[in-house]
Formats: sequence, C-alpha cells, structure tokens
Amino acid sequence: MGFLDALFGRSRPTRPKTEAFFALSTAQVTLETSLQWKSAGRAGVCYRPVESGDFADVEKELEELLRFSSEESHARVEFQHDAYGYRWAILTDPDFDDLVTTVHMVAETLKEKGYGSQLLSAVWRFLTEEGRGAYLVYNYKRGNFYPFIPAEGEKKRNNALELRAGAVLEGELPWETDPTRWYALWDCPV
Repeated sequence: MGFLDALFGRSRPTRPKTEAFFALSTAQVTLETSLQWKSAGRAGVCYRPVESGDFADVEKELEELLRFSSEESHARVEFQHDAYGYRWAILTDPDFDDLVTTVHMVAETLKEKGYGSQLLSAVWRFLTEEGRGAYLVYNYKRGNFYPFIPAEGEKKRNNALELRAGAVLEGELPWETDPTRWYALWDCPV
C-alpha cells in the first residue's frame, strides 16, 4: 500500500493465489487413507459477477472453454447463481486430477482477464466413510484450504470431524490455521 492509499483510506484487492491447487492431487492419498474420504466427483469455483459487458464476454469465453475441455474429458459443466448473488462454475468429473486441473483453469482464466479479485473460493466435495458430504474449501484471498462438514440438523457443523481433518491435512496442504476463518458455505451447490 502506498502513502496516498493510506492517506485516503484506499486498499488494494488481494491477489488470488492458485498455485496451491496441485498439492490437492498429492493430498488425495491422505484423504483416502487417513480420513476415508472419497472424491464425490464434484467441484466448483465461486466468484462475484461484475455488471459489465467486458465481464459478460469473459464469462462467455470461459463457458466455451469449459465446454470445449469437457468434450475431451467427458466432464459435465454447469453455471448457477446462489442466493447470495455469487456465481458458481460447477464441474462433475469422476477423475479427481481433472477436477483439480479444471478448477485451476477457471481461476487462471479469470485472473488473466483481470477479474482475479472476483474469485471467492473453490470447493471440492467428498464423501466420508459414512457416506455424508464433506467439503474442502480453498479461500483464494488467503491461499489456504479448510474443511466444511455439515452435520445433521439445520445449519450445524461437524466441528469434531473438521478439527480432525485439519490435524491430518495441515502438513499436506496450505492450511488455514485459524478455525474462525473456516467460513460455512451453506447451500453450496457443489
């Protein structure tokens, strides 16, 4: 931050960090062996849309790119708006490495077009050994992963399983060490 930024109270948006994605491919072994989490074959990228013609063109280009790449990988791609005004690129593919690569491609495309600051999170869905949904969330602004595991009941979390996941994955992935920053993604469409 420069002197004039500090004087006028301006802040610059944090640059999204996407390099850590590929650590997830190697951490998949730990997810399966230590936590008994299996990939559910779904992932998504959440971003804040911008009301502009340029951003609409970028989204159209992104959709075409994803549809083209999905023809080769046989992945399914869909876009949704959520109740909070964010937009989701949702990917379905049984190949976990393809999911990681495609999520990275979405983020890099938005960054290259100048909309990296609009990225909120990337989410991968897993199934626990009881068959319940568990999510690994990547916070673009902080460059860290954290778990989000809904429990039975209205908007409750399985904190014990989230802490266990944190203890297991902290050495494998860039990890958010402050659990107060493990934000819930209720009604996540992934």
